[in-house]
Amino acid sequence: MSQDAQLIFADHVGRFYARHYGFPPMAGRLLGYLLVCDPAQQTIDELSDALLASRSAITGAVRLLETYDLAQRTRTAGERMDRVNLHPTGRQPQNFDATLHLEHAALFREGLDLLTDAAPARRAPLEEMVALAEFLAERLPALRNEWHAHLEELRNAGKLPQSNS
Repeated sequence: MSQDAQLIFADHVGRFYARHYGFPPMAGRLLGYLLVCDPAQQTIDELSDALLASRSAITGAVRLLETYDLAQRTRTAGERMDRVNLHPTGRQPQNFDATLHLEHAALFREGLDLLTDAAPARRAPLEEMVALAEFLAERLPALRNEWHAHLEELRNAGKLPQSNS
């Protein structure tokens, strides 16, 4: 794969993550590049050169991706520099965590408490948000289990490689 093709893909991922998740474009670009680069582990300098970005921009993007368990830094004994690669569990859907949705529901209920005496039409958006958050919190654990079973079926059928984790 050409370097240009890798950069175009990285830019597409960067724009997608910026538009849908509010990531800074560089964090999305870095994620996209880590998905296709060879070797899979890259130093900050290598990433900076490949993505035509400053070391500080790459370092900031790595920090952000680390907070989402999408990237990790490792260092081999005796080396003086970190290597960055995709986090091994970063491919797992992050929004399957029911706790996040329960926190959303509690937050939206707090807003509803502020609107106790408000007209039903004024309360409706928050009531809907509470209902959605509670629905997702209830349903996502089962969906996550279904996903893991489906993933295992795909691996057993040879349609996906076996997991390294």
